[in-house]
Amino acid sequence: MIKPVLSLCLTIFLISAVPAQKIKMLSLGNPASLRGLSAVNDQLIWVSGSAGTVGISTDAGTSWKWITVPHYEKTDFRDVEAFSDQEAVIMGITQPAVILKTKDGGKTWKAVFQDSSLSIFLDAMDFSGNNGILIGDPVDKRVFLARTKNRGDDWEILTGNAQPSIEKGESFFAASGSNIKWLPNHHFVYVSGGKKSNLYLDSSVKLILQLSQGMETTGGNSIAINPSNPNLAFVTGGDFSKDSIVNGNALRISLHPIYQQLPHRPPHGYRSGVEYINAQTLICCGTSGVDISTDGGMNWKLISTKSFHVCGKSKTGKSVFVAGANGAIGRLVW
Repeated sequence: MIKPVLSLCLTIFLISAVPAQKIKMLSLGNPASLRGLSAVNDQLIWVSGSAGTVGISTDAGTSWKWITVPHYEKTDFRDVEAFSDQEAVIMGITQPAVILKTKDGGKTWKAVFQDSSLSIFLDAMDFSGNNGILIGDPVDKRVFLARTKNRGDDWEILTGNAQPSIEKGESFFAASGSNIKWLPNHHFVYVSGGKKSNLYLDSSVKLILQLSQGMETTGGNSIAINPSNPNLAFVTGGDFSKDSIVNGNALRISLHPIYQQLPHRPPHGYRSGVEYINAQTLICCGTSGVDISTDGGMNWKLISTKSFHVCGKSKTGKSVFVAGANGAIGRLVW
């Protein structure tokens, strides 16, 4: 039988032996605001952001190669999808709304989609293999969607029933390039925000989200899909004008059958990005900090008060990265 004092000491030792989760800073000081993040593996990371900025690291973030894309010095590239150290696509949000592709590690870029009209504002894109999906703010009261079947070399704008009509004041956030996600069998899901916040499954199923809404600054910002069960998802958002408010900022979603569940202990404020690390562990980030959940998103723990816009896990590894304003890039240590 273990004596009470010994048992207490053993418990304290075990707790102290568990490493605390924290964010290790990898880069800081670049003037760009970074909202695009794509980690091909644990070593290779691409980021993108304001002022035509693209960053590439091939050593897990220890060092960075910074690129200002020629002729796009004023463009805000709020999303990036990388396929290798040579091939990637970046998304510029507006005036022009543009997608550029490189096949030589950022030395040269080709415009594979472009629209200079004031009505087009791109928000996010997601890829599964060669297939990609792109979402933008509504045009003529319908969701703007386009897709590619060849890693972004060509894009087809979806029309008709594939473009659902939206409600007055409803739109999408280009906060972290993560408000739309591919699902198996060429399905996709996305979330809206603003005065109305909804989830759309294949543009045909609509779920009114129990998130903060009613103002242009509120609603869903990001959605993540459970890697072990694609019928489970997690959505974060809130109100970016009041980034410390914890109400209405997170939901666990079942896509089939479709329903939503509020966390018992939500993240500690507005969260623009969320990502599954594994089936039970998630990370989310926003301007008021970074949170971790180890129980499928029902209870969240604040691990950093540093501001970040986007979080992402390595596609083929285990590393998790975050990025934000002033060139801030970090890695989750746990």
